[in-house]
Order: sequence, then C-alpha cells, then structure tokens
Amino acid sequence: MKQYEVTSAGKVKLKDHDPDETGEYKKTDQGKDKAKADTAKLIARLAELQERLYANATRSVLIVLQGMDTSGKDGTIRNVMSGVNPQGCNVVAFKTPSKDELAHDFLWRVHREAPPNGHIGIFNRSHYEDVLITRVHGWVSEATVKRRFNQIKMFEELLHDNGTVILKFFLHISKAEQKERLEARIADPGKRWKWNSGDLEERKLWDGYMRAFEDVISATSTKQAPWYIVPANRKWYRNLVVAERVVEALESLKLKMPSGPEGIDFSSLKIV
Repeated sequence: MKQYEVTSAGKVKLKDHDPDETGEYKKTDQGKDKAKADTAKLIARLAELQERLYANATRSVLIVLQGMDTSGKDGTIRNVMSGVNPQGCNVVAFKTPSKDELAHDFLWRVHREAPPNGHIGIFNRSHYEDVLITRVHGWVSEATVKRRFNQIKMFEELLHDNGTVILKFFLHISKAEQKERLEARIADPGKRWKWNSGDLEERKLWDGYMRAFEDVISATSTKQAPWYIVPANRKWYRNLVVAERVVEALESLKLKMPSGPEGIDFSSLKIV
C-alpha cells in the first residue's frame, strides 16, 4: 500500500485522491468479500508480529489516525487491531485539553502517551488536533501553526531516533459519505449514542478542514514519519489498507522471537 504514502515533494491536494477508490478490488460483493478475507489474513499475521515486538521489547510502533467525523477511526481500531494482545497495545483518544495540560506546551500530554518499547500505541486523534481544529476555528495564529509544524516534526524525529516506527493515516472520506454516516446515526437507535450535535457545526467548516489537512500532510509527512492518505469511503478497503501497511512496517523490523536465558539446556529440563 505504498501508493498511498505521501512524499515530502510538493503540496498535497486532497481532490487528487479518490476517497472511493478500492485498488484492485472491485466494488462488488465479490470484491468486498475478497478484501475481507485478505484483511483477516493480515490481522492474523499482525498478531504474530505483535508478539515478537512485545517479546523483544526493543522497538515500538505508533499509529496516528486522523480524519473528519465519521471517517472511521474507531472502526479501524476495532477491526484492524482485533487480533492483537491488549497487553501490548494502548489506545489514546485526545480530548479537549484539561487545565493542567493547558499549563504545559501542547506536546507535553502527547509525549507521555508515546508507546514504550515492545508496544503498539494508537492515537485516535492526536497532537495534530493542535494544528487542525485550533487553526480552522481561528484560536491560534498562523505563526503559531507554522511553529508547531516544526515542533511536531522534531518531536516525531525524536521518537523515530529512539526506536519508534511512526505510521500516520488520514482516513479520507467524501462529504457525501459523511452525510450518509451521520444520517445513519440518526436512523439507527444502536448508533445514536455516537451522536454529537457539534458534528453538524464542524461539517459546515468542511472546506476549511480540507485545506488544513492538506497543509498538515504537506508540512509534516517525512521519511521518518510518513502520512498515508487512505481511501475510506469503503470501510472494508480502509481496513485492508491500514492492516497491510502496519504488517509491512512490522515485517521490516525483522524481529525474531528471543531465545531463552543463556546457560540453560532446555532439552534436559524436566518438570516434576
């Protein structure tokens, strides 16, 4: 899924990325079933690789999920990470900063949640909210935003240099798809708990958010911490893209299960 990786060359234009794309998978029940079957294999492989990551405890993985409301951040976590051991995985959802958090720099609360060696950390929304929602609503100046872009890049470089693999996914949906998903929350009693009237106000700012996301992705996609623009109109394809990229990243670490303590002949051990 390297085709969705954003290089540092040039300005990103989201209109050039089709949120309804499904790659080699046809937009039919047959294509959907094949994608789901392939995703299941990737999830099983991810479970194996996570065990190696946890056992070695020498590297870590940080997955950043960003996107508009209803883009599928929760669904991606629920599906792609369904096979991992919760012991080695932590999900953090960054909400409105508390009084204590506001008394520190904007990255203070984020650095505390960075995954330790052996773990996969998932940010459901992240430090990027401080250059997205704050900018779209005009709560920070353009000078502050540009300064934060550089601070974010330095922060992610620090994590990378200390052994963290960083994967950042922008879950790209269309405005029409968001409308359908919001309407589904109204129509389905089982989904109404997700309803937030504030989502309608944020939807009015759609164009502003698209411009902000373009700037964020363009300014902060680096070799050490690349962005991936994931077509997310089709949930089954979104899950496949994210799962495949996470598996590829873990495979690239070439981790093996560590051997037992030195000096012990396991072949001669007997349990009485």
